[in-house]
Amino acid sequence: MNYQLIDAHSHLWLTQDTVVNGQRIYQLEPNRSRSMFFGEERQMLPPYMTDGKNSAERFLSNMDYAQVSAAVVTQEFIDGLQNDYLAEVEHQYPDRFFTFGMADYREPGFLELAERLMQEFKGIKVPAARLPQQFLNDEMMQMMHLMEERGKILGIELMDGDLQVGQLKEIIEECPRLKIAIGHFGMVTRPGWLEQIKLARHENVFVESGGITWLFNDEFYPFPSAIRAIKEAADLVGMEKLMWGSDYPRTITAITYKMSYDFIEKSTELTPEEKRLFLGENARRFFEFQELIDLPYIKNMSE
Repeated sequence: MNYQLIDAHSHLWLTQDTVVNGQRIYQLEPNRSRSMFFGEERQMLPPYMTDGKNSAERFLSNMDYAQVSAAVVTQEFIDGLQNDYLAEVEHQYPDRFFTFGMADYREPGFLELAERLMQEFKGIKVPAARLPQQFLNDEMMQMMHLMEERGKILGIELMDGDLQVGQLKEIIEECPRLKIAIGHFGMVTRPGWLEQIKLARHENVFVESGGITWLFNDEFYPFPSAIRAIKEAADLVGMEKLMWGSDYPRTITAITYKMSYDFIEKSTELTPEEKRLFLGENARRFFEFQELIDLPYIKNMSE
């Protein structure tokens, strides 16, 4: 491996306890790595994380082992707002993490908090897929203009297919200098996913693959259909617009962290240059990582 790896989609939290659509999401006690998720018990963390803490230090251990130089930490309503912890993480590990701030856009008046978050974070997350289908209102557009003025990055996930694509197009037209990272590879296994990918034809719009192993979980490792989808997206927008993301830690309840990228690294359908761009170089440029750590390969006891 002669390139540096950057994970463009991950999550961190110390405590998970929130309400989404009127239903509570919380860690089961005591000493459980599972959570109650919309009324169902779910394996939210790998089973050895028995205290429910999905911390930066545990992630760094996984990153160091898998030779991942840096990671982008996004947010989601199902994890609860994690602004305080993520600001602390980026301050403590500035060369390893880029973190997103997030406001609660489900109630009016969020712009005040979002403006404060822009003083701490280089990016703001909008999980539009968990908002009403018509998520773009006057207050949201005001936030987009403010982000563009201040040079912030928008991280966003959309509903399946093209349900919200028109609204993101409106944001792109209104704020052409706003850098945008579209998550979950456009919800690649759903009909109409390429309409989201096509948005990356705009200069400042990129797409990251966080959750792609979850979306192709029925097929499982080494995810040949995911490789074909990456190639199809690259044919539309260019490999230089696509970034690898793991969706850590939820995806590593099914696979190891290293498996979330080595199916790409081992693929014979992608060139070494395509792998270099997708697995790190594009994210390095987009998120403006400066000093990246070089991590040696550590041999396993089982080898």
